[in-house]
Amino acid sequence: MRVLLVDPPFYRLIGFYNRYFPLGLVSVGTVLAQAGHEVAVYDADCNDAPSAMDYKRLPEYYASYLRSFDEPTNPIWTEVQQTLEQWRPDAVGISIWTAYAASAFHIAALSKKIHPDCPVFVGGPHATVKAEEILRISPAIDYVVRGEGEVTTVELLGEITRGGGNFERIDGLSFRQTNRIVHRPTRTRVKNLADVPMPDRNLLINKDKYSAEDMGLIMSSRGCPFSCAFCATETKRVQYRPVEQVIEQIRQIKNNYGTVQFSIKDDSFTVNKKRVAEFCNALANEHLRIGWECNTRVDLVTAEMLAQMKRAGCNSIKVGVESGSAEVLGRMNKGTTLEQIRRAAKLLRSAGIHWTAYFLIGTPGETIEDIYKTRDLMYEIKPDFASLGVYEPFPGPAMFHDGVRRGLVKPEMELQEFYTTLPNHYYKADPQRQLDTIEPEKFAALEEELKEQFHRYNKRFTRILHRARSRIGLYARNPGALVGDFKKYLSWR
Repeated sequence: MRVLLVDPPFYRLIGFYNRYFPLGLVSVGTVLAQAGHEVAVYDADCNDAPSAMDYKRLPEYYASYLRSFDEPTNPIWTEVQQTLEQWRPDAVGISIWTAYAASAFHIAALSKKIHPDCPVFVGGPHATVKAEEILRISPAIDYVVRGEGEVTTVELLGEITRGGGNFERIDGLSFRQTNRIVHRPTRTRVKNLADVPMPDRNLLINKDKYSAEDMGLIMSSRGCPFSCAFCATETKRVQYRPVEQVIEQIRQIKNNYGTVQFSIKDDSFTVNKKRVAEFCNALANEHLRIGWECNTRVDLVTAEMLAQMKRAGCNSIKVGVESGSAEVLGRMNKGTTLEQIRRAAKLLRSAGIHWTAYFLIGTPGETIEDIYKTRDLMYEIKPDFASLGVYEPFPGPAMFHDGVRRGLVKPEMELQEFYTTLPNHYYKADPQRQLDTIEPEKFAALEEELKEQFHRYNKRFTRILHRARSRIGLYARNPGALVGDFKKYLSWR
C-alpha cells in the first residue's frame, strides 16, 4: 500500500519556530516500510520561514491558527491539499496531539474529500486517551491506534490490504462496527527496543528543509517510572535501547547529515545511573566529538553523574522544577522536595552544564501565595534559563480528572469546539476561569506579571552568554548554527 503519514501544521500556521522532525511518526513509518509498504512521512509543521520565537506569547497567536481553517487560499492548507492529491495514498495516518487536534481533524476531512475510499487512521497522545471521543465526533477518521503504534499499525494495514474485516483481533485498535465503537484491549508493549528499527529519516518527503541539528533528535528509552499528576505518560516501566545501538545511531546521523548537536528526548534520561555511565563511557571512547542535551529530574542527578555527562559532551540539561510550593508539588504527585530542587541547582551550577528549569503555574488548587513562591524559587536557584508554562487541562492525567471534579474541566468536547476554542482553553468548562481558588482577572494579571519577570530574567546578558558558550563546540564545527541561533535570539528578543 501507498501510505502517507502526516504531522499536522500548528506552529507553522502561526509563524513560530518548530524544532526537529516527527520522531514517532517516522518510527511507525520505518516499521511499515519494512513490512513492504510504500511510505512517505509529510511533516506539514516543518517551517523553513519562521518569524516568531517568544513562546510566552504563543497563546496570543492562537486566534490566527483558528482563522486558518476558514481561509481557502491559505498557502499551508493549499500545500496539504496538494500533497494529498499528488501522493494518491491508499491509506493516510495522522498524528494527533491535543493542542493541534483541529489540524488533525481538518486533514482527515480533506483526505476524505479528495480520496473518499481511502482509510484514515490516527495515533499519538490524544488518540490514546480520547479514542472514543475522536470516533464519535469525527466521521472522517476510521481507526484510532492507541499507545505504541508500530505493531498495531502494521497489523491494521495488513488487514486492510487483505480486504478483510477482522479488526477485532488487533489489540491497541479502536474502530466503528455497525452502530457501536469497539476498543480492543491495550496492546502489550514491545518487549525489547532492540527489535524496533532505528527511525529512517529518508522517509521524510521534505527532508531538505531540516537543519543538521533538527536531524539529531533521538530516543534511547521509552517510559517513565514516575506518576506526575499533569503528565499523560501511562508507561511506568522504562525500556532501554542497547547502548551500542544508540551510539551507532548517533554515528550514522552524524555521517549522513553532519549533525554534531543531538537531543535525547527520553522522558527522563538519568533514571538508570549505571546505564548513564555506560552510555557516557561508550560515547567518550568513540571520540565522535558531538554535543548533546537531555531531560532529567532534580532527584536523579549526582555530582559524579554530571561530571561523566559533561566529559561525554552533554552541554544542556532540562529539568522539571514545576513549583516553589511544597503543597503544589504534593498535589502534582511530583515526588520531589524543595530541598532536592535546591541541591540539584547547586550541582548543576557546579558542573558547568547549561540547564533549563521548567516551572508551571495555574494548576488546580493553586493560590496566589503558591504562584509567588514559584517566582521566588526561580530567583533563588538561578537556572541558566527559566521556562514558565501555564497549565492546560489535556486529557488523561490525574490532574485533568481533578479539574473535572472541581468543575474547571469538562470531560469531552464536540468537533466544532476544536475549531472555535483557543487551544489553551480546550476542555475548560469556562475558558476565562483557570482556577477555583483565584478570580479570573487576578490570575490573568498574575500570569502577565510572572511572564514578564521570567522574560526579563532570561534576557540578562550573562545568561545569553552562558548559553552561547555551551554551544561553542557546535559553532566551531557548524558556523551556520551560530547564524541560526542569532536569528532566533533576535526573534525572541
